Amino acid sequence: MKIEQAKEIAEKAIGKLAESLERGHSEELKRYLAAMAKFPKYSLHNVCLILAQRPDTGRVAGYHTWRQFGRQVNRGAKGILIFAPIVRRKAESKEPGETSSVSDSVRLVGFRGIHVFAEEDTSGQPIPRLSRCTGEPSAFAGRLKQFVTSRGIQFEYSDHIRPAQGQCSAGKIELLPGLEPAVEFSVLAHETGHLLLHFGERRSETTKRVRETEAEAVAFVVSQAIGLEAMRSSSEYISLYSGDKDLLTESLEHIQRVSAEIIAAITAPE
Repeated sequence: MKIEQAKEIAEKAIGKLAESLERGHSEELKRYLAAMAKFPKYSLHNVCLILAQRPDTGRVAGYHTWRQFGRQVNRGAKGILIFAPIVRRKAESKEPGETSSVSDSVRLVGFRGIHVFAEEDTSGQPIPRLSRCTGEPSAFAGRLKQFVTSRGIQFEYSDHIRPAQGQCSAGKIELLPGLEPAVEFSVLAHETGHLLLHFGERRSETTKRVRETEAEAVAFVVSQAIGLEAMRSSSEYISLYSGDKDLLTESLEHIQRVSAEIIAAITAPE
């Protein structure tokens, strides 16, 4: 079955990543974080599946989606197996006073295996590209600040946080004034990652080192997504692994979820 095959591929990929980190090598993890930046709408397990089957691709989509873009999957192209959700609609009674007696709600009931195709295996109309920056965050910096304030988070600059470049507390982010634009963007993404990941129940379940690594991983993914260079050495990401593959997977799922939320907000068409 396709779903069993996909599970096996994903499990092997996570196992290989864990083994790599256990040996003290973190380049494999950087590859995963970079893939998250390329595929922010995909779950961690689907990122694993794409990376395991087509590590060289930059964009994937289903057969019919490519046709909507004016492109055709090339004859003989090999699809990439991923998970797709299975949903059901059910009728629910509305509250008194609402205009209709029934409404449709969607319920996730499972997953199935489907194939998507790499852009390199299609031909046709050119694909519109996200406006990217190289070494300069441009308008994305302003959008990230808007995202922060839209979440009810206070944002300000302060000299009092020296020598730190950024600092966050519940509901507040402070940045050191005068940072280079790319550095400021990365620091703000890091602190935003902290606020979205580490001020709830998980805080007591994680070490400070893991929290810092997760926040920096979020900054890495978000920065990569808009074309900025990574700010940290790959060796610093090893601390995500503590000998437990399930905990590594959980941490990566949190990084993927928060990174995807930020990327969607700062790259959405205006």
